[in-house]
Amino acid sequence: MHLAVALPATGGGASRSGARPDAAADFAALARLARTAERGLFDFVLLDEGLRLPEHRGRVDGLAATGRAQALTVLGALAAVTEHVGLAAAADAAFHEPYELARRLATLDHLSGGRTAWHLVTTADARTGDNFRRDGSPDPAARQPRAAELVAAARRLWDSWGPDGSARPFVHHGTHFDIAGEFTLPRSPQGHPVVIRSGDGDEDREAAAATADVLLTRHAPPEAARALADGLRRRLAAHGRDPADLRIMPRITVVLGDTAAEARERAAAFARRRITPRRAIRALERLWGADLSAYDPDGPLPETDPRPGQPPGPDGAAQRADAVARAEKWRALSKEKGLSIRQTVIEARGWPSFAGTPDAVAAQLEAYVRQDAADGFTLLPDPVPVPFLGPGPGHDGGTADGCGGLDEFVDRVVPLLQERGLFRAAYAGATLRSHLGLPDPAGPPGKPTRTTDPTRTTHSARTTHSARTTDSVRTTDPARTAGSVRTARKEQHP
Repeated sequence: MHLAVALPATGGGASRSGARPDAAADFAALARLARTAERGLFDFVLLDEGLRLPEHRGRVDGLAATGRAQALTVLGALAAVTEHVGLAAAADAAFHEPYELARRLATLDHLSGGRTAWHLVTTADARTGDNFRRDGSPDPAARQPRAAELVAAARRLWDSWGPDGSARPFVHHGTHFDIAGEFTLPRSPQGHPVVIRSGDGDEDREAAAATADVLLTRHAPPEAARALADGLRRRLAAHGRDPADLRIMPRITVVLGDTAAEARERAAAFARRRITPRRAIRALERLWGADLSAYDPDGPLPETDPRPGQPPGPDGAAQRADAVARAEKWRALSKEKGLSIRQTVIEARGWPSFAGTPDAVAAQLEAYVRQDAADGFTLLPDPVPVPFLGPGPGHDGGTADGCGGLDEFVDRVVPLLQERGLFRAAYAGATLRSHLGLPDPAGPPGKPTRTTDPTRTTHSARTTHSARTTDSVRTTDPARTAGSVRTARKEQHP
């Protein structure tokens, strides 16, 4: 099993209520989260990047307007305070050129010892382009082709140095990019940074099957997740790739309790915190494309359909059809269960993904992996870690020791996954590709070698390690890195 965690840079991985405006640039808090992930032996941490403040009805959304730091810069700093955990940064294909981005990613890959990943995103918001150029975003129809060519060009640059460490000229003539010259960096320790894609649409899956090493998907029930995984494997074969060349890691939220009843209570509180009455109306307005501020969040859904031409966006017709279809699903859900607007939004969002005792959650995660419905999971921790919170009731602006749901998951669920033979007892390699067990593009041309995946060993070998690891993973000092964990393990088990 593979594990990642999304750092709360833009609010996507955590409840944003009360988040400080400068939270995304709070290095001490981000470093603590990264070290906690490393203490838990996670494959990588993911830092998404918001290129424009979130808007609602043409204005900056005051409920979600937290600052958004440049992801690669932040990860460069995190590389200095971590040793093993992978570092994944989002970079939008619409607003980068191959040479510039390939050089920045290769630099971080060298500085981190081969731990870098590129989360390749393709924005669907035409307004984001206004921050970069007068003519806004590229043609929506060109988003995926541009992204695919950007990956191909970047890999050509990374491959341009010879095995003897000498620079060789590169040439790339394509539809979107036409470049030639010499790249300024030799191969990094893992050959190429890992490429991550995300999305649940047909285009997203096809793009991932063609070019990605990791795919982040929305959480789905086991049967639907298995069907998605099977479909992706067929797509991989069509592109001449091995099924093991792509790791499928759904995004999940987890709520734990000492008993099932406590977990249900915490899950209900989790959902209410995520979807306040104002947020419920905002969600409804985004879907309906209209001012619904007069509606009672504890009342019924609107009887009208989403407005023609709404919501605005580059894919107008498709988005309108999708909005009407989603509105019908919400109405059916509300009617079936007798739900209010707020309750419907909470139910439709499906938060949290898993709620239960640590044993129950570990068993559910195991079932997904054993059934080949997922290769691992990307944890969206909640609530917002205390260091990210501003002054207000119930917290002191960031001086408390809490680390949100990540500490709890690392201390209570990871040891159980190890005992079940699902998760590593220690990092077996130095690079992110070795963590993920991905092919090594630094091998001989045309013959990529596969790195060892430490989670795909025999059951008996994993069980032997798991009993040794539990105590060392349950470290009480959140600043301890994986290196200190391994030192403690060595002292306890000579």
